[in-house]
Amino acid sequence: MTAIITDKLKKQMLLSIIDDVDSADNNYFIGIGKSEAWNATDAAPTPKNSLRDERNLGLSLQSVKAIADKSLVVPRTDWSSGAIYSSYNDNIEGHPATSYYVFTDENHLYICLQQGRNAAGNAVNSTVKPTGTSGNAFKTADGYVWKFLYSIGALTAAKFLSSNFLPVTFIETTDSDSLASIVEQKGIQDAAVSGEIIGYTVTAGGTGYTSTPTATISGNGTLAKADVTVSGGAISKVDARDSSGTLVFGSGYSYADVTLVGGGGTGATVRPIFGTKAGIGADPRDDLRARAIMFNAKPDGSESGDFVIGNDFRQVALIKNPLTHASAKLTDATGNALNKINLSSIGAAFSADKTIANASGSQAYIDKIDSDNLYYHQNEATGFGSFSAGESISEIDGSGTGVIATDSSGEFNSLTGDILYIDNRAAVTRVAEQTEDIKIVIQL
Repeated sequence: MTAIITDKLKKQMLLSIIDDVDSADNNYFIGIGKSEAWNATDAAPTPKNSLRDERNLGLSLQSVKAIADKSLVVPRTDWSSGAIYSSYNDNIEGHPATSYYVFTDENHLYICLQQGRNAAGNAVNSTVKPTGTSGNAFKTADGYVWKFLYSIGALTAAKFLSSNFLPVTFIETTDSDSLASIVEQKGIQDAAVSGEIIGYTVTAGGTGYTSTPTATISGNGTLAKADVTVSGGAISKVDARDSSGTLVFGSGYSYADVTLVGGGGTGATVRPIFGTKAGIGADPRDDLRARAIMFNAKPDGSESGDFVIGNDFRQVALIKNPLTHASAKLTDATGNALNKINLSSIGAAFSADKTIANASGSQAYIDKIDSDNLYYHQNEATGFGSFSAGESISEIDGSGTGVIATDSSGEFNSLTGDILYIDNRAAVTRVAEQTEDIKIVIQL
């Protein structure tokens, strides 16, 4: 391929999704369903991006809950002593395997501006945890240069922090009611400096250098400095600092050249590394290349009867604007999609996860039993035959028997709305005391 979609468009698309979720015209839900096993081994298949898979998800849907919140997220990397971290580089795509940012046990996030390297230019292990919440870049004893970006507060962590992802936000405004972590981040954003040269890449080390050459930075900004190290007759590294060791990044650069003078050698070339346009810290979504969004919902127990207790589910979905059977948008916080048979009499007790049938051959899966009510769904395997008042039903794979009093539809039509995300997984059993913390992550 000779064309790409840039990070800017991906960010714009994700922010458009957030705007759509926030619109009063839309209702987004996380749904769960599919109580029956996938196959003989119950191994979850990879979902297909097909209308059939969307339809089958709707047919097996049990319940939905309105999303509690959403946030852009990035892959999580916890700082660990002895690890090697990369530094931010304007020539790297996405999130490299060796991360250029870290999350600490104090719930602080730092971006690495310069990698710790020895005199030969080789990366060294990070052994000093970055600490503090000052907006100024700082160097730790292991040679790494860090900058604090933001803290993740307890409420945000509860919603979006997971073993694999970190929330990342941009603070528009603050007021007297703003949390301390929000005010702190806004201060970092506002203090960011545009046009910084935060580091240098040695593109060619050259040969024959017997002393340290002087590096001159020429461009459309001011005050950038570069400190050169020579090892084995070649340029081994160049750091963004002055000769005294003070970090100096300059400002106002959108282009620059590095010229090396002296040292007795030839052939060395150095490329400057620019921070983000607005400056590192101005927008963490850009600094961390946030190209994923997380949706969160936490079904608590039965949710007043809308969620199944004592059975399992194998699918999770993101659904936009499902409709009631009266063709109105579902606006309740939760909804039950299962059909319900009320029994006028019970000959033998029914059990969840069994298949029921009537004399004419109509079949259905039992998801839930509540006294004399059977909650069920039908799909391609059972067929879509109907049940009527006065009919006898019995379990095909069990001993349950009874007579139907009424048959009614669920609280909403599970075949309506837009299915935006499908996750097939191993069975998850729900109990009354259980609260699922369902996090859906969509990456571009």
